[in-house]
Amino acid sequence: MMPTISPEVQRIVLLVALGITGYLMILAWNQDYMQPQPATERASAPQLDGAALSGPGPASAAVPASDIPDASFIGAPDPAADQAVAPAGDAGAAERLIRVATPSQEVWIDRRGGDIRRVHLPRYPVNLEQPDLPFELLDVGNRRTYMAQSGLIGPDGLDSGSERPLYRTARANYEVGDGETLAVELEAEAGDVKVQKVFIFQGGDYLVDVIYRVENRGAEPFRASLFGQIKRDAKEPPGQESFSLGPQPYLGAALTTPDSRYEKIEFEDLDEGDFRDQVEGGWIAFLQHYFLSAWIANEGESNSYYGRKRADGTYIVGYTSPLTAVAPGDQGEWRSRFYAGPKDQKRLEQIADNLNLTVDYGFLWWLAVPLFALLDWLHGLVGNWGVAIILLTVLVKLVLYPLSSASYKSMANMRRVAPQMKRLQERHAGDRQKLSQEMMGLYKKEGVNPLGGCLPMLLPMPIFIALYWVLFESVELRQAPFALWIDDLAAMDPYFILPLLMGATMYVQQLLSPTMGDPMQARIMKLMPIMFTVLFLFFPAGLVLYWLVNSVLSVAQQWYVMKKTEAAAVPARN
Repeated sequence: MMPTISPEVQRIVLLVALGITGYLMILAWNQDYMQPQPATERASAPQLDGAALSGPGPASAAVPASDIPDASFIGAPDPAADQAVAPAGDAGAAERLIRVATPSQEVWIDRRGGDIRRVHLPRYPVNLEQPDLPFELLDVGNRRTYMAQSGLIGPDGLDSGSERPLYRTARANYEVGDGETLAVELEAEAGDVKVQKVFIFQGGDYLVDVIYRVENRGAEPFRASLFGQIKRDAKEPPGQESFSLGPQPYLGAALTTPDSRYEKIEFEDLDEGDFRDQVEGGWIAFLQHYFLSAWIANEGESNSYYGRKRADGTYIVGYTSPLTAVAPGDQGEWRSRFYAGPKDQKRLEQIADNLNLTVDYGFLWWLAVPLFALLDWLHGLVGNWGVAIILLTVLVKLVLYPLSSASYKSMANMRRVAPQMKRLQERHAGDRQKLSQEMMGLYKKEGVNPLGGCLPMLLPMPIFIALYWVLFESVELRQAPFALWIDDLAAMDPYFILPLLMGATMYVQQLLSPTMGDPMQARIMKLMPIMFTVLFLFFPAGLVLYWLVNSVLSVAQQWYVMKKTEAAAVPARN
Protein backbone atom coordinates (compact mmCIF):
# COMPACT_ATOMS: atom_id res chain seq x y z
CA MET A 1 0.00 0.00 0.00
CA MET A 2 1.40 3.38 -1.08
CA PRO A 3 1.89 5.92 1.76
CA THR A 4 -0.48 8.88 1.67
CA ILE A 5 1.18 12.27 1.05
CA SER A 6 -0.50 15.07 2.94
CA PRO A 7 -1.92 18.03 0.95
CA GLU A 8 0.48 20.38 2.76
CA VAL A 9 3.52 18.41 1.54
CA GLN A 10 2.03 18.29 -1.96
CA ARG A 11 1.64 22.08 -1.97
CA ILE A 12 5.23 22.56 -0.83
CA VAL A 13 6.55 20.20 -3.52
CA LEU A 14 4.44 21.97 -6.14
CA LEU A 15 5.68 25.40 -5.07
CA VAL A 16 9.31 24.22 -5.16
CA ALA A 17 8.78 22.72 -8.63
CA LEU A 18 7.14 25.92 -9.86
CA GLY A 19 9.99 27.96 -8.39
CA ILE A 20 12.63 25.83 -10.13
CA THR A 21 10.71 25.98 -13.41
CA GLY A 22 10.36 29.75 -13.15
CA TYR A 23 14.05 30.13 -12.37
CA LEU A 24 15.04 28.07 -15.42
CA MET A 25 12.63 30.07 -17.62
CA ILE A 26 14.14 33.35 -16.44
CA LEU A 27 17.65 32.02 -17.11
CA ALA A 28 16.60 31.06 -20.64
CA TRP A 29 14.93 34.43 -21.21
CA ASN A 30 18.04 36.20 -19.95
CA GLN A 31 20.20 34.20 -22.33
CA ASP A 32 17.96 35.02 -25.31
CA TYR A 33 16.99 38.64 -24.70
CA MET A 34 19.08 40.32 -22.00
CA GLN A 35 22.60 39.60 -23.25
CA PRO A 36 24.41 42.47 -25.01
CA GLN A 37 24.09 42.31 -28.75
CA PRO A 38 27.30 41.60 -30.66
CA ALA A 39 28.81 44.50 -32.50
CA THR A 40 27.74 44.83 -36.09
CA GLU A 41 30.29 43.94 -38.73
CA ARG A 42 32.59 46.89 -39.19
CA ALA A 43 33.95 48.28 -42.40
CA SER A 44 37.71 48.67 -42.65
CA ALA A 45 37.30 52.44 -43.07
CA PRO A 46 34.55 55.00 -42.48
CA GLN A 47 32.32 55.81 -45.42
CA LEU A 48 33.39 58.79 -47.53
CA ASP A 49 30.95 59.05 -50.42
CA GLY A 50 28.38 61.80 -50.86
CA ALA A 51 25.72 59.93 -48.91
CA ALA A 52 27.97 59.69 -45.88
CA LEU A 53 28.71 63.38 -46.03
CA SER A 54 25.04 64.24 -45.87
CA GLY A 55 23.61 61.53 -43.63
CA PRO A 56 22.94 57.82 -43.12
CA GLY A 57 21.45 55.53 -45.75
CA PRO A 58 21.61 55.63 -49.51
CA ALA A 59 22.13 58.88 -51.35
CA SER A 60 19.00 60.57 -52.58
CA ALA A 61 18.55 62.27 -55.92
CA ALA A 62 18.13 65.66 -54.29
CA VAL A 63 21.34 67.32 -53.06
CA PRO A 64 21.02 67.98 -49.30
CA ALA A 65 21.88 71.25 -47.65
CA SER A 66 25.41 71.74 -46.38
CA ASP A 67 26.55 70.67 -42.92
CA ILE A 68 28.64 73.82 -42.54
CA PRO A 69 27.17 76.76 -40.60
CA ASP A 70 26.75 79.88 -42.74
CA ALA A 71 27.60 83.46 -41.81
CA SER A 72 24.43 83.86 -39.73
CA PHE A 73 25.99 81.57 -37.10
CA ILE A 74 28.80 84.04 -36.40
CA GLY A 75 28.14 86.59 -33.68
CA ALA A 76 24.63 87.39 -32.46
CA PRO A 77 22.01 84.67 -33.00
CA ASP A 78 20.02 84.98 -36.24
CA PRO A 79 17.70 82.54 -38.04
CA ALA A 80 19.67 79.67 -39.56
CA ALA A 81 19.93 79.19 -43.29
CA ASP A 82 21.20 76.14 -45.20
CA GLN A 83 22.40 77.76 -48.41
CA ALA A 84 25.62 76.08 -49.44
CA VAL A 85 25.73 72.90 -51.49
CA ALA A 86 27.18 69.67 -50.08
CA PRO A 87 30.35 68.49 -51.83
CA ALA A 88 30.22 65.46 -54.08
CA GLY A 89 32.35 62.40 -53.41
CA ASP A 90 35.96 62.45 -54.56
CA ALA A 91 37.25 60.00 -57.13
CA GLY A 92 40.16 59.15 -54.81
CA ALA A 93 38.06 58.96 -51.65
CA ALA A 94 39.91 55.89 -50.36
CA GLU A 95 43.14 57.90 -50.21
CA ARG A 96 41.62 60.72 -48.18
CA LEU A 97 41.78 59.00 -44.79
CA ILE A 98 44.48 59.55 -42.17
CA ARG A 99 44.67 57.00 -39.36
CA VAL A 100 46.07 58.01 -35.96
CA ALA A 101 46.67 55.30 -33.34
CA THR A 102 47.30 56.09 -29.66
CA PRO A 103 47.06 53.78 -26.63
CA SER A 104 43.61 55.23 -25.85
CA GLN A 105 42.20 56.15 -29.28
CA GLU A 106 42.20 55.09 -32.88
CA VAL A 107 41.09 58.05 -35.01
CA TRP A 108 40.35 58.40 -38.74
CA ILE A 109 40.57 61.93 -40.19
CA ASP A 110 39.23 62.88 -43.60
CA ARG A 111 41.57 65.15 -45.58
CA ARG A 112 38.46 66.71 -47.12
CA GLY A 113 37.77 69.38 -44.49
CA GLY A 114 39.85 67.65 -41.82
CA ASP A 115 36.78 66.05 -40.17
CA ILE A 116 37.01 63.20 -37.65
CA ARG A 117 34.93 60.35 -39.07
CA ARG A 118 35.68 57.48 -36.72
CA VAL A 119 36.97 57.02 -33.16
CA HIS A 120 37.68 53.66 -31.54
CA LEU A 121 38.55 53.28 -27.83
CA PRO A 122 40.97 50.33 -27.43
CA ARG A 123 40.93 50.49 -23.62
CA TYR A 124 37.17 49.88 -23.58
CA PRO A 125 36.17 46.59 -25.23
CA VAL A 126 32.69 46.26 -26.70
CA ASN A 127 31.93 43.50 -24.19
CA LEU A 128 33.72 40.86 -22.15
CA GLU A 129 33.10 38.23 -24.84
CA GLN A 130 35.04 40.36 -27.38
CA PRO A 131 37.96 41.81 -25.38
CA ASP A 132 39.98 42.62 -28.52
CA LEU A 133 37.19 44.54 -30.24
CA PRO A 134 37.39 48.21 -29.18
CA PHE A 135 34.30 50.27 -28.46
CA GLU A 136 33.29 52.38 -31.44
CA LEU A 137 32.26 55.88 -30.40
CA LEU A 138 32.23 57.87 -33.67
CA ASP A 139 31.66 56.38 -37.11
CA VAL A 140 30.17 57.12 -40.52
CA GLY A 141 28.82 54.07 -42.31
CA ASN A 142 26.74 50.95 -41.60
CA ARG A 143 23.69 53.25 -41.83
CA ARG A 144 25.12 55.26 -38.94
CA THR A 145 26.27 58.88 -38.73
CA TYR A 146 28.31 60.23 -35.82
CA MET A 147 31.22 62.53 -36.68
CA ALA A 148 33.07 65.66 -35.56
CA GLN A 149 33.57 68.58 -37.93
CA SER A 150 35.56 71.77 -37.72
CA GLY A 151 36.73 74.52 -40.05
CA LEU A 152 37.03 78.22 -40.80
CA ILE A 153 33.94 80.08 -41.97
CA GLY A 154 33.16 83.73 -42.58
CA PRO A 155 34.04 86.19 -45.36
CA ASP A 156 37.36 84.46 -46.17
CA GLY A 157 36.97 81.07 -44.49
CA LEU A 158 38.06 78.05 -46.51
CA ASP A 159 34.94 76.12 -45.46
CA SER A 160 32.43 78.82 -46.43
CA GLY A 161 32.09 77.90 -50.12
CA SER A 162 30.39 75.07 -51.92
CA GLU A 163 33.43 72.79 -51.54
CA ARG A 164 35.58 72.26 -48.49
CA PRO A 165 39.41 72.27 -48.73
CA LEU A 166 41.29 69.09 -49.54
CA TYR A 167 44.32 69.07 -47.22
CA ARG A 168 47.72 67.52 -47.85
CA THR A 169 49.58 65.50 -45.24
CA ALA A 170 53.01 63.87 -44.94
CA ARG A 171 51.66 60.33 -44.51
CA ALA A 172 48.47 58.36 -44.00
CA ASN A 173 49.32 56.52 -40.75
CA TYR A 174 50.56 57.89 -37.43
CA GLU A 175 51.25 56.20 -34.10
CA VAL A 176 52.12 57.60 -30.68
CA GLY A 177 52.94 55.88 -27.37
CA ASP A 178 51.89 56.58 -23.78
CA GLY A 179 53.11 59.94 -22.52
CA GLU A 180 54.21 61.07 -25.99
CA THR A 181 52.90 63.99 -28.03
CA LEU A 182 52.06 63.78 -31.72
CA ALA A 183 51.20 66.65 -34.09
CA VAL A 184 49.36 65.65 -37.27
CA GLU A 185 49.71 68.53 -39.72
CA LEU A 186 47.37 69.14 -42.67
CA GLU A 187 48.08 71.91 -45.20
CA ALA A 188 46.14 73.70 -47.92
CA GLU A 189 46.27 76.98 -49.89
CA ALA A 190 43.51 79.32 -50.98
CA GLY A 191 44.91 82.09 -53.19
CA ASP A 192 47.49 84.03 -51.20
CA VAL A 193 46.58 82.34 -47.95
CA LYS A 194 48.30 79.27 -46.53
CA VAL A 195 46.31 77.30 -43.96
CA GLN A 196 47.66 74.64 -41.63
CA LYS A 197 45.26 72.48 -39.61
CA VAL A 198 47.03 70.69 -36.77
CA PHE A 199 45.70 67.89 -34.54
CA ILE A 200 47.76 67.42 -31.37
CA PHE A 201 47.37 64.01 -29.70
CA GLN A 202 48.63 63.13 -26.23
CA GLY A 203 49.34 59.41 -25.91
CA GLY A 204 46.99 57.98 -23.30
CA ASP A 205 44.56 60.93 -23.28
CA TYR A 206 41.21 61.46 -25.01
CA LEU A 207 41.53 65.22 -25.53
CA VAL A 208 42.77 66.47 -28.91
CA ASP A 209 43.89 70.04 -29.58
CA VAL A 210 42.74 71.40 -32.94
CA ILE A 211 44.71 74.41 -34.19
CA TYR A 212 44.32 76.48 -37.36
CA ARG A 213 47.37 78.52 -38.38
CA VAL A 214 46.88 81.01 -41.20
CA GLU A 215 49.65 82.84 -43.08
CA ASN A 216 48.19 85.78 -45.00
CA ARG A 217 50.43 86.57 -47.99
CA GLY A 218 47.84 88.72 -49.70
CA ALA A 219 47.13 92.46 -49.69
CA GLU A 220 43.76 92.25 -47.85
CA PRO A 221 42.93 91.14 -44.29
CA PHE A 222 41.86 87.51 -43.87
CA ARG A 223 38.65 87.35 -41.83
CA ALA A 224 37.29 84.06 -40.48
CA SER A 225 35.66 82.32 -37.54
CA LEU A 226 36.36 78.82 -36.25
CA PHE A 227 33.47 76.38 -35.93
CA GLY A 228 33.40 73.03 -34.16
CA GLN A 229 30.34 70.82 -34.39
CA ILE A 230 29.15 67.23 -33.96
CA LYS A 231 26.75 65.58 -36.38
CA ARG A 232 24.82 62.56 -35.20
CA ASP A 233 21.72 60.53 -35.90
CA ALA A 234 19.27 59.64 -33.11
CA LYS A 235 19.97 55.89 -33.13
CA GLU A 236 21.02 53.99 -30.03
CA PRO A 237 24.76 53.21 -29.88
CA PRO A 238 25.68 49.84 -31.41
CA GLY A 239 25.29 46.99 -28.94
CA GLN A 240 23.04 48.99 -26.57
CA GLU A 241 19.72 48.42 -28.31
CA SER A 242 18.81 45.42 -26.14
CA PHE A 243 15.81 45.54 -23.83
CA SER A 244 16.45 46.42 -20.18
CA LEU A 245 14.40 47.40 -17.17
CA GLY A 246 14.88 50.51 -15.06
CA PRO A 247 15.87 54.04 -16.06
CA GLN A 248 17.57 54.41 -19.43
CA PRO A 249 20.80 56.40 -19.96
CA TYR A 250 20.44 59.83 -21.51
CA LEU A 251 21.11 59.98 -25.25
CA GLY A 252 21.30 63.51 -26.61
CA ALA A 253 23.16 66.79 -26.48
CA ALA A 254 24.12 69.02 -23.56
CA LEU A 255 26.02 72.24 -22.91
CA THR A 256 26.81 74.72 -20.18
CA THR A 257 25.19 78.19 -20.27
CA PRO A 258 25.15 81.31 -18.06
CA ASP A 259 21.74 80.24 -16.71
CA SER A 260 22.39 76.51 -16.31
CA ARG A 261 25.62 74.71 -15.51
CA TYR A 262 24.29 71.62 -17.27
CA GLU A 263 21.50 71.99 -19.83
CA LYS A 264 20.20 69.12 -21.93
CA ILE A 265 19.16 69.51 -25.57
CA GLU A 266 17.09 66.48 -26.44
CA PHE A 267 16.45 65.32 -29.98
CA GLU A 268 12.78 66.23 -29.50
CA ASP A 269 13.81 69.82 -28.69
CA LEU A 270 15.60 70.14 -32.03
CA ASP A 271 12.62 68.53 -33.79
CA GLU A 272 10.60 71.53 -32.65
CA GLY A 273 13.12 74.19 -33.72
CA ASP A 274 16.72 75.42 -33.76
CA PHE A 275 18.70 76.22 -30.62
CA ARG A 276 20.88 79.34 -30.23
CA ASP A 277 22.74 80.87 -27.28
CA GLN A 278 25.74 83.08 -26.51
CA VAL A 279 28.20 81.66 -23.96
CA GLU A 280 31.58 82.90 -22.79
CA GLY A 281 33.90 79.94 -23.17
CA GLY A 282 31.78 76.85 -22.63
CA TRP A 283 31.42 73.44 -24.26
CA ILE A 284 28.82 71.42 -26.16
CA ALA A 285 28.58 67.63 -26.26
CA PHE A 286 26.68 64.57 -27.38
CA LEU A 287 26.17 62.10 -24.53
CA GLN A 288 25.43 58.39 -24.36
CA HIS A 289 25.86 55.65 -21.78
CA TYR A 290 29.38 55.90 -20.28
CA PHE A 291 30.85 57.96 -23.19
CA LEU A 292 30.66 61.39 -24.80
CA SER A 293 32.13 63.60 -27.49
CA ALA A 294 32.50 67.34 -26.89
CA TRP A 295 33.89 70.52 -28.39
CA ILE A 296 35.46 72.77 -25.76
CA ALA A 297 35.75 76.45 -26.69
CA ASN A 298 38.37 78.93 -25.50
CA GLU A 299 37.73 80.68 -22.21
CA GLY A 300 37.25 84.43 -22.39
CA GLU A 301 35.67 84.34 -25.87
CA SER A 302 31.99 84.99 -26.51
CA ASN A 303 30.95 82.02 -28.62
CA SER A 304 27.72 81.34 -30.51
CA TYR A 305 26.28 77.89 -29.71
CA TYR A 306 23.68 76.26 -31.90
CA GLY A 307 21.74 73.09 -32.51
CA ARG A 308 19.54 72.10 -35.44
CA LYS A 309 17.95 69.18 -37.22
CA ARG A 310 18.89 68.65 -40.86
CA ALA A 311 16.51 67.69 -43.62
CA ASP A 312 18.01 64.17 -43.78
CA GLY A 313 17.08 63.47 -40.14
CA THR A 314 20.52 63.95 -38.58
CA TYR A 315 21.22 66.46 -35.81
CA ILE A 316 24.02 69.01 -35.48
CA VAL A 317 25.23 70.81 -32.35
CA GLY A 318 28.25 73.06 -32.22
CA TYR A 319 29.66 76.54 -31.76
CA THR A 320 31.39 79.33 -33.68
CA SER A 321 34.08 81.59 -32.28
CA PRO A 322 34.16 85.40 -32.75
CA LEU A 323 35.18 86.71 -36.17
CA THR A 324 38.94 87.36 -36.25
CA ALA A 325 41.07 89.20 -38.84
CA VAL A 326 44.66 88.47 -39.90
CA ALA A 327 46.40 91.48 -41.38
CA PRO A 328 48.29 91.26 -44.71
CA GLY A 329 51.73 89.75 -44.23
CA ASP A 330 50.80 88.53 -40.75
CA GLN A 331 49.98 85.15 -39.18
CA GLY A 332 46.93 84.20 -37.14
CA GLU A 333 45.80 81.26 -35.07
CA TRP A 334 42.46 79.71 -34.02
CA ARG A 335 42.26 77.03 -31.33
CA SER A 336 39.72 74.56 -30.03
CA ARG A 337 39.71 71.20 -28.25
CA PHE A 338 37.80 68.01 -28.96
CA TYR A 339 37.15 65.22 -26.45
CA ALA A 340 36.02 61.74 -27.48
CA GLY A 341 36.12 59.14 -24.75
CA PRO A 342 34.74 57.92 -21.43
CA LYS A 343 32.88 59.98 -18.84
CA ASP A 344 35.91 60.12 -16.57
CA GLN A 345 34.78 62.59 -13.90
CA LYS A 346 38.25 63.60 -12.72
CA ARG A 347 39.57 64.20 -16.23
CA LEU A 348 36.45 66.04 -17.40
CA GLU A 349 36.63 68.34 -14.38
CA GLN A 350 40.20 69.25 -15.35
CA ILE A 351 39.27 70.04 -18.96
CA ALA A 352 36.45 72.56 -18.47
CA ASP A 353 34.08 73.93 -15.86
CA ASN A 354 30.94 71.80 -15.44
CA LEU A 355 32.02 69.23 -18.05
CA ASN A 356 32.06 66.60 -15.27
CA LEU A 357 28.30 67.17 -14.87
CA THR A 358 27.82 65.09 -18.03
CA VAL A 359 28.09 62.18 -15.57
CA ASP A 360 24.42 62.63 -14.76
CA TYR A 361 23.50 61.30 -11.31
CA GLY A 362 19.95 62.65 -11.39
CA PHE A 363 18.19 64.65 -8.68
CA LEU A 364 20.20 62.97 -5.90
CA TRP A 365 23.52 64.10 -7.40
CA TRP A 366 24.39 65.88 -4.12
CA LEU A 367 24.37 62.45 -2.44
CA ALA A 368 25.76 60.45 -5.36
CA VAL A 369 28.89 62.61 -5.80
CA PRO A 370 30.26 62.02 -2.26
CA LEU A 371 29.17 58.37 -2.47
CA PHE A 372 31.27 57.88 -5.59
CA ALA A 373 34.19 59.77 -4.04
CA LEU A 374 34.07 57.44 -1.02
CA LEU A 375 33.63 54.39 -3.24
CA ASP A 376 36.58 55.45 -5.38
CA TRP A 377 38.73 55.96 -2.28
CA LEU A 378 37.82 52.51 -0.96
CA HIS A 379 38.62 51.00 -4.35
CA GLY A 380 42.03 52.60 -4.17
CA LEU A 381 42.61 50.76 -0.88
CA VAL A 382 41.35 47.28 -1.82
CA GLY A 383 41.64 47.24 -5.63
CA ASN A 384 38.23 45.57 -6.15
CA TRP A 385 35.01 47.48 -6.82
CA GLY A 386 32.85 44.71 -5.32
CA VAL A 387 34.79 44.73 -2.05
CA ALA A 388 34.62 48.54 -2.12
CA ILE A 389 30.81 48.33 -2.38
CA ILE A 390 30.72 45.97 0.63
CA LEU A 391 32.90 48.32 2.68
CA LEU A 392 30.78 51.29 1.61
CA THR A 393 27.65 49.43 2.79
CA VAL A 394 29.25 48.75 6.18
CA LEU A 395 30.24 52.42 6.57
CA VAL A 396 26.74 53.60 5.64
CA LYS A 397 25.27 51.14 8.11
CA LEU A 398 27.54 52.44 10.88
CA VAL A 399 26.49 56.03 10.18
CA LEU A 400 22.80 55.08 10.30
CA TYR A 401 23.21 52.73 13.28
CA PRO A 402 21.69 55.04 15.98
CA LEU A 403 18.57 55.76 13.94
CA SER A 404 18.18 52.13 12.90
CA SER A 405 18.57 50.96 16.50
CA ALA A 406 15.79 53.29 17.63
CA SER A 407 13.57 51.91 14.87
CA TYR A 408 14.30 48.29 15.74
CA LYS A 409 13.62 49.07 19.40
CA SER A 410 10.22 50.42 18.37
CA MET A 411 9.59 47.25 16.36
CA ALA A 412 10.49 45.11 19.40
CA ASN A 413 7.99 47.03 21.51
CA MET A 414 5.36 46.57 18.81
CA ARG A 415 5.94 42.84 18.84
CA ARG A 416 5.71 42.86 22.67
CA VAL A 417 2.28 44.49 22.66
CA ALA A 418 1.02 42.40 19.72
CA PRO A 419 -1.00 40.01 21.97
CA GLN A 420 -2.76 42.95 23.63
CA MET A 421 -3.43 44.45 20.20
CA LYS A 422 -5.05 41.20 19.07
CA ARG A 423 -7.33 41.13 22.13
CA LEU A 424 -8.41 44.72 21.46
CA GLN A 425 -9.20 43.88 17.84
CA GLU A 426 -11.35 40.93 18.93
CA ARG A 427 -13.10 42.99 21.62
CA HIS A 428 -13.91 45.97 19.38
CA ALA A 429 -14.25 44.23 16.02
CA GLY A 430 -17.49 46.08 15.23
CA ASP A 431 -16.45 49.54 16.43
CA ARG A 432 -13.47 50.93 14.52
CA GLN A 433 -13.58 54.29 16.29
CA LYS A 434 -13.44 52.65 19.72
CA LEU A 435 -10.70 50.31 18.50
CA SER A 436 -8.64 53.26 17.31
CA GLN A 437 -9.01 55.03 20.67
CA GLU A 438 -8.04 51.92 22.61
CA MET A 439 -5.02 51.32 20.38
CA MET A 440 -3.77 54.87 20.82
CA GLY A 441 -4.18 54.49 24.57
CA LEU A 442 -2.19 51.25 24.50
CA TYR A 443 0.58 52.88 22.47
CA LYS A 444 0.76 55.76 24.94
CA LYS A 445 0.75 53.50 27.97
CA GLU A 446 3.49 51.21 26.62
CA GLY A 447 5.56 54.01 25.04
CA VAL A 448 5.32 52.54 21.56
CA ASN A 449 5.62 54.47 18.30
CA PRO A 450 3.81 52.50 15.57
CA LEU A 451 5.60 54.44 12.81
CA GLY A 452 9.06 54.02 14.24
CA GLY A 453 9.59 50.66 12.55
CA CYS A 454 9.29 52.21 9.08
CA LEU A 455 12.65 53.95 9.29
CA PRO A 456 14.81 50.84 8.63
CA MET A 457 13.14 50.56 5.24
CA LEU A 458 13.07 54.29 4.45
CA LEU A 459 16.56 55.35 5.58
CA PRO A 460 18.60 53.38 3.02
CA MET A 461 16.32 54.28 0.08
CA PRO A 462 17.90 57.65 -0.90
CA ILE A 463 21.33 56.04 -0.65
CA PHE A 464 20.06 53.10 -2.70
CA ILE A 465 18.77 55.42 -5.47
CA ALA A 466 21.94 57.52 -5.45
CA LEU A 467 24.12 54.40 -5.58
CA TYR A 468 22.01 53.07 -8.45
CA TRP A 469 22.97 56.10 -10.53
CA VAL A 470 26.59 55.86 -9.38
CA LEU A 471 26.78 52.28 -10.65
CA PHE A 472 24.73 53.13 -13.74
CA GLU A 473 26.67 56.23 -14.82
CA SER A 474 30.24 55.71 -13.62
CA VAL A 475 32.35 54.30 -16.43
CA GLU A 476 34.89 53.18 -13.83
CA LEU A 477 32.51 50.32 -12.92
CA ARG A 478 31.82 49.31 -16.53
CA GLN A 479 32.92 45.66 -16.91
CA ALA A 480 34.45 45.77 -13.41
CA PRO A 481 34.76 42.22 -11.99
CA PHE A 482 34.00 41.21 -8.40
CA ALA A 483 34.46 37.48 -7.74
CA LEU A 484 33.38 34.05 -8.94
CA TRP A 485 30.60 34.40 -11.54
CA ILE A 486 30.23 38.19 -11.18
CA ASP A 487 32.53 39.54 -13.90
CA ASP A 488 30.68 42.83 -14.48
CA LEU A 489 29.24 44.76 -11.52
CA ALA A 490 27.41 47.16 -13.86
CA ALA A 491 25.47 44.28 -15.47
CA MET A 492 22.81 42.02 -14.02
CA ASP A 493 23.73 38.80 -12.23
CA PRO A 494 23.64 36.22 -15.07
CA TYR A 495 22.45 33.44 -12.71
CA PHE A 496 20.27 35.61 -10.40
CA ILE A 497 22.03 34.23 -7.32
CA LEU A 498 22.52 37.61 -5.63
CA PRO A 499 18.85 38.65 -6.06
CA LEU A 500 17.65 35.31 -4.66
CA LEU A 501 19.96 35.61 -1.65
CA MET A 502 18.76 39.15 -1.14
CA GLY A 503 15.12 38.00 -1.23
CA ALA A 504 15.89 35.31 1.35
CA THR A 505 17.49 37.81 3.75
CA MET A 506 14.50 40.14 3.34
CA TYR A 507 12.21 37.23 4.23
CA VAL A 508 14.25 36.50 7.37
CA GLN A 509 14.10 40.18 8.29
CA GLN A 510 10.35 40.11 7.87
CA LEU A 511 10.07 37.16 10.29
CA LEU A 512 11.77 39.28 12.94
CA SER A 513 9.36 42.17 12.39
CA PRO A 514 6.02 42.44 14.26
CA THR A 515 2.89 41.24 12.48
CA MET A 516 0.83 44.05 10.99
CA GLY A 517 -2.55 44.60 12.61
CA ASP A 518 -4.37 45.09 9.33
CA PRO A 519 -4.68 41.80 7.36
CA MET A 520 -4.30 43.57 4.01
CA GLN A 521 -1.08 45.27 5.13
CA ALA A 522 0.19 41.96 6.47
CA ARG A 523 -0.39 40.28 3.09
CA ILE A 524 1.35 43.14 1.29
CA MET A 525 4.36 42.87 3.61
CA LYS A 526 4.59 39.13 2.93
CA LEU A 527 4.77 39.86 -0.79
CA MET A 528 7.54 42.47 -0.40
CA PRO A 529 10.49 40.01 -0.52
CA ILE A 530 9.03 38.39 -3.65
CA MET A 531 8.41 41.75 -5.40
CA PHE A 532 11.88 43.03 -4.53
CA THR A 533 13.49 39.80 -5.72
CA VAL A 534 11.72 39.96 -9.10
CA LEU A 535 12.62 43.65 -9.47
CA PHE A 536 16.27 43.10 -8.54
CA LEU A 537 16.69 40.26 -11.03
CA PHE A 538 17.44 42.85 -13.71
CA PHE A 539 19.36 45.42 -11.65
CA PRO A 540 23.18 45.81 -11.82
CA ALA A 541 24.94 43.17 -9.75
CA GLY A 542 26.79 45.87 -7.81
CA LEU A 543 23.52 47.39 -6.67
CA VAL A 544 22.10 44.00 -5.64
CA LEU A 545 25.35 43.33 -3.77
CA TYR A 546 24.86 46.58 -1.83
CA TRP A 547 21.26 45.71 -0.92
CA LEU A 548 22.18 42.12 0.00
CA VAL A 549 24.96 43.21 2.37
CA ASN A 550 22.68 45.91 3.78
CA SER A 551 19.94 43.31 4.41
CA VAL A 552 22.36 40.89 6.11
CA LEU A 553 23.66 43.64 8.39
CA SER A 554 20.09 44.77 9.08
CA VAL A 555 19.04 41.24 10.10
CA ALA A 556 21.99 40.99 12.50
CA GLN A 557 21.35 44.44 13.98
CA GLN A 558 17.60 43.87 14.23
CA TRP A 559 18.03 40.53 15.99
CA TYR A 560 20.53 42.02 18.47
CA VAL A 561 18.50 45.17 19.27
CA MET A 562 15.17 43.36 19.57
CA LYS A 563 16.59 40.66 21.86
CA LYS A 564 18.19 43.32 24.00
CA THR A 565 14.97 45.38 24.13
CA GLU A 566 12.79 42.37 24.98
CA ALA A 567 15.21 41.28 27.70
CA ALA A 568 15.10 44.75 29.25
CA ALA A 569 11.31 44.78 29.15
CA VAL A 570 10.95 41.63 31.35
CA PRO A 571 12.16 43.24 34.63
CA ALA A 572 10.06 46.32 33.87
CA ARG A 573 6.89 44.19 33.58
CA ASN A 574 7.73 42.27 36.75
